[in-house]
Amino acid sequence: MENKVGLKEAISIGIGGMVGGGIFAVLGLAVSIAKGGTPLAFLFAGIIAFITSYSYAKLSLVYPDKGGTVKFINQAFNKGIFSGGINNLLWISYIIMLSLYASAFGSYAPNLWEITTNKNIDFHIYASAIIILATAINYYSIEVVSKIESYAVIIKLIILIAFIGIGFYGMTVVDTSNLHQLSPENWENPIYILAGGMVIFVAYEGFELIANAAPDIINPKKNIARAYYYSVLFVIILYIIIACVTVGSLPFDEIATAEDYVLAEAAKPMLGNTGFTIITIAALISTFSAINASLYGGSRVSYEIAEDDELPHELTGQLWNQPIGLLITSILTLVLTNFLKLESISTAGSVGFLLIFAMVNLSGYKMATKTNSKKSIPLVGFVLCLLAFIILLAQQFKGNLEGVIVALSIITLCFVGEYLYKKRESR
Repeated sequence: MENKVGLKEAISIGIGGMVGGGIFAVLGLAVSIAKGGTPLAFLFAGIIAFITSYSYAKLSLVYPDKGGTVKFINQAFNKGIFSGGINNLLWISYIIMLSLYASAFGSYAPNLWEITTNKNIDFHIYASAIIILATAINYYSIEVVSKIESYAVIIKLIILIAFIGIGFYGMTVVDTSNLHQLSPENWENPIYILAGGMVIFVAYEGFELIANAAPDIINPKKNIARAYYYSVLFVIILYIIIACVTVGSLPFDEIATAEDYVLAEAAKPMLGNTGFTIITIAALISTFSAINASLYGGSRVSYEIAEDDELPHELTGQLWNQPIGLLITSILTLVLTNFLKLESISTAGSVGFLLIFAMVNLSGYKMATKTNSKKSIPLVGFVLCLLAFIILLAQQFKGNLEGVIVALSIITLCFVGEYLYKKRESR
């Protein structure tokens, strides 16, 4: 019997994909750019994700396929260098997301257990070890991966909602001294708030995992669109409230000091070291489950692209009992995690997904008659994604040139690689 996915399961796939390691990894980064306007930054990013989810919902209904995004791009642009380049970018963006989660794990873990006296060395040990462990679990059993993911979604949501409740009480009743940080005079200018939202856009990309589950969703006409909209709306509200509680609980200088593990630090004013430890454990569970699920997703994406003749056919082969893409994904993740800074990883991931989502919106626009869509919504999504893409690159060019170079190099490599592959095949 096939695995059928109900509405509740489909929503939890979307929420689980978004509330992975993203919020734990990038919240401090958002505050450093947008200051008191951080909740607005999350709202801006969420609006783009929500509009894009319309294109995803319409396309998933007409083209339900385990390839998800890969299928939509190929349907809209036919199989060629352009579609292949975008699909390659999707695979590499999965690897960037994995690096982001592993970096978050490496930043939080030394707060619980120091291996050496140097936090930087500890970071690399933990981040590398968690990638290797998750790879081993993926090779051992896919069932174990999905079990870990289903329990982790519940655990992290309970802890995050508790954090919101306790933090809100703390900042409005116990200690109101940092509440002023949320007022408009402490907001950065609108371009910085927008840029802050775009740097952390990676925290929203996970809803696209619903597309991969679309063929198995029960009563697709009703449930596919609901799964997208409910999960994205829920996460927008969750992120905005978490941002409010964090900015309203800690002075900006303390947020800057603890940028890589700011959520744990934000639990300290009310719950002391116990709160710090609980949130640290939640971050470790979340990032670990996100690495587990994304490794599985990433290896599947490379398999689908190779099956569609946009990557070498060797990638449809198996190594041990899994697609060979799993090992390649894992090795590339280890390289990126150990050689790039968190902000550069986040920028490259956001740039990649903004471009991919722009193309999915353009696909939705091109195929509006086939999918029975209102043409204006995908068009607005396409324009917003492109604008956000440009604003992010322009803002990061000043303060994080490495991130911009990495992001643009990856995009170029994806298309050049596809061109060379197609040329070789045509011979």
